[in-house]
Amino acid sequence: MGRPRILIVGAGFAGYRAARTLSRMSRGKAEITLLNPTDYFLYLPLLPQVAAGVLEPRRVTVSLSGTLPRVRLVLGEADGIDMDARTVHYTGPEGRAGTLAYDRLVLAVGSVNKLLPIPGVAEHAHGFRGLPEALYLRDHVTRQVELAAAAGDREECAARCTFVVVGAGYTGTEVAAQGKTYTDAQVRRHPLRQGLRPRWLLLDTAPRVLPELDERLSRTAGRVLRERGVDVRTGISVREATHEGVVLTDGEFVPTRTLVWCVGVRPDPLVESVGEPLERGRLVVDPFLQVPGRPEVFACGDAAAVPDLDRPGRFTPMTAQHAWRQGRTAAVNVAASLGAGTPRPYRHRDLGFVVDLGGARAAANPLGVPLSGLAAGAVTRGYHLAAMPGNRVRVAADWLLNAVLPRQAVQLGLVRSWSVPLESATPELARVPGGPLRETESEYSGGSGERRGGPGEGADASAPGADESGGTGGVPITEIIDNTEKAQLAGAEPPPHPARNVPREQSTPGRPGAGPRRNRRGGGAGRNRSAARQAKAQPGPGAARGGSRGQPARSGPGDEPAEGQAPGGPAGERRAGRGSATPDSGRGPSPGPPPGHGAAPGPVRRTDIPMEGDS
Repeated sequence: MGRPRILIVGAGFAGYRAARTLSRMSRGKAEITLLNPTDYFLYLPLLPQVAAGVLEPRRVTVSLSGTLPRVRLVLGEADGIDMDARTVHYTGPEGRAGTLAYDRLVLAVGSVNKLLPIPGVAEHAHGFRGLPEALYLRDHVTRQVELAAAAGDREECAARCTFVVVGAGYTGTEVAAQGKTYTDAQVRRHPLRQGLRPRWLLLDTAPRVLPELDERLSRTAGRVLRERGVDVRTGISVREATHEGVVLTDGEFVPTRTLVWCVGVRPDPLVESVGEPLERGRLVVDPFLQVPGRPEVFACGDAAAVPDLDRPGRFTPMTAQHAWRQGRTAAVNVAASLGAGTPRPYRHRDLGFVVDLGGARAAANPLGVPLSGLAAGAVTRGYHLAAMPGNRVRVAADWLLNAVLPRQAVQLGLVRSWSVPLESATPELARVPGGPLRETESEYSGGSGERRGGPGEGADASAPGADESGGTGGVPITEIIDNTEKAQLAGAEPPPHPARNVPREQSTPGRPGAGPRRNRRGGGAGRNRSAARQAKAQPGPGAARGGSRGQPARSGPGDEPAEGQAPGGPAGERRAGRGSATPDSGRGPSPGPPPGHGAAPGPVRRTDIPMEGDS
C-alpha cells in the first residue's frame, strides 16, 4: 500500500501552519501536497507597512518551497471539489487545468474582499487583501501627491490630496495611520504649491474605531489618529462613489481620487461548491475541524465555521490568531486519522491584540494588559517578529533603516488599476491583459499510470468566445470594457498606443484577462448551484461594521464578516463590474496593454455574490 495522500488547499495562516506541522510530523511517511496560487505565504499584518514604504514587499512573503521540506507545492487555484471521487480540480498559473487526488483533504482557502451594494464602489474603490493591492496603493498615493504638487488648480490639488478609507477595523485603521505618515513625509520635503496638506478620512458606521477591541484600546487608537491629523468620522460611511469623489451618508460630498475599501471580508466562494452545510458562507465543522459526514475532509481558518467551545452556540471569529492555531490542530487531527496520535478538539485562549499606528505608536493589550505609546509600539513589533515564520532579520533591518533614513517615495508602475479590481476573488494575484490557451494537466495515481481528468476537465466549453478545442483563440473570455479610452476622454493622458478595433466578447464572468478558466465557485454541480444562487440573489441595503484583514494577536487574515459598515443608498448591481468610467489617473491613468492584446482588461461583471448575512 502506498503512502497516504494529504492535500492542503490554501497557504494562508491556517494552510501554512497545517503544512508545516504535517511536514514535521510525517517524516516522509505521507505524501503532502500544498495547492496555492502563489509560491509564498503572505504575512498580512504587515501589509500596510508595505503600502506606506516602510517595508519592501518581499519582507512580508515567506517562501513555501524554502520553508516546507517534504511538501510538494502545486501552483494553481482550486476550482471545484469532488468529495465522492476525492479529487480537487484546479487551474494553473498558465491556464492549464489539473486534478489532484487525496486521501485526506485540508480546506484552508481563507477569505476574499466583501463588497456591499453601494453605487460606484466596485468601479472606484480598491481593496487591501493582497500584495498587488498594497503595491498599487503605494504607487497610487505617491502619484496623487505628485500630481497635486503640479496641479495649477487648488480644487484639483485638494481632491488629489484627499484619501478616504472606509472601515475602521484593523486594516482600515492601520492603512489610514501609515498612509498619513507616508504622505506627510512626502510633502514635508516637497511642499504643495497651494499650501495644502494631505487629508485622510477614516469612516465607519460603528460608534468608535476598532469596535472589536476593548474600549480603552479603541480610545487610544482614536486619539493617536486624530493627533496625527486623520479625520476620523464614526457613524458615517459612503453612500455613493464617483470619479470626482464620494457622497457620505450624511449628504456631504468629499472630492477625492482615492477610495480604499477595508469594510471586511467574506469566506472564499469555493466552499459553496462542496455541497455541505454552511454558516454565513463558512463550511460547518465539528470541534475536531472535520466536516460532518466526511471524516476525510478537514477545514480551518476563515473558510471554516469552527464551534467556540468556550462560548457554546457561537463560532470562532475570522482572525489570524484562530487560523494559525486551527492549522496546527487540523494537522494533528489529520495525523491522528491516519493512526499517528490522538485527535484533539480546538480550543483557544485569547492572547490579546496589537494595532500598529505608524512610527513608534501602537495600541496593544497583551494578555489583557492595556498599553499605549512606546511600550505598545515595542510589544507590537516584538510580537510580529516572533509570529513571522521567516524574514525576521530583514524586517528588523528595514525598520531600523526607516527610522534613520527618509522613505523612498517613487512609483514603480508594476501594478495598474485594472490589475487589482475590488471584486477580485483572488486578491493575491494581479490580473494580466490576456493569457495563454488552457491546456490540460493531469495527475496520475501512484504508479498506476491511470489518468485523472481528461482534456479541459472543469472548463466551461460552452462559454461564449471558446473555440471547439476549449480554448479562446487568444481572446480572454471575460467581458472587457476599454477603461483606458474613458481615461483619455477625461483628459488623463494621451493614448499609450493607436486605437485598435478589437471586438468585445461577451462571456461567462471569470478572471479578467486570464484566458479560459473555471469559475472559482467550483466545478460541475457546484458551478450550477452557484449560478442558481446568483440568479436568485437580490442585494439589500447593506450595513456592515468595519473590520478587515486582521493580524495575529489582533485580527486575522480576515475579520468577522462586517455587521454594519457602509450602509448603502439605492441598491445597485450586486457586484458591479470594475469601473466603466474610472480613469486610473482619477486614481492615475491606466495604460493600455501591450500591442496585440487589445483593450486593457477594465471592468468585469461581478460573479461572487455576497453570502447570506453579508449585507
